[in-house]
Amino acid sequence: MKPSISLLAFALLAAPVAALAADAAPLERAFGNTVVSTYPDGRTALLWLKKDGTYTAKGRHRTPSSGLWSLKADKVCLKQAKPRAVPFRYCTALPSGASWKAKAVTGEPITVRIVKGVAS
Repeated sequence: MKPSISLLAFALLAAPVAALAADAAPLERAFGNTVVSTYPDGRTALLWLKKDGTYTAKGRHRTPSSGLWSLKADKVCLKQAKPRAVPFRYCTALPSGASWKAKAVTGEPITVRIVKGVAS
């Protein structure tokens, strides 16, 4: 059975919260807003990053998930803890511009953008 994976559904918290907040500058505009990933079929996945290194998400099938995020070089990495922990992390490019191209954990091309506020 495949794990329930949403876009950006995995993270690894490798630093204390204070250091994490200081290093999270590239993600500042994501905090308090919604990261929306659009798949080729038009469905969207939603991600909410928190400054404390945690995240919540809804996959394109609206399956909820949550876990931890971290930064690794020029990427944000996610490690899913719920609904069940998975043994790997998913890393993708940091936000750039109004929207940017990326690959989903499934390998599919996606377009990512940050939407003001908490979208559902």
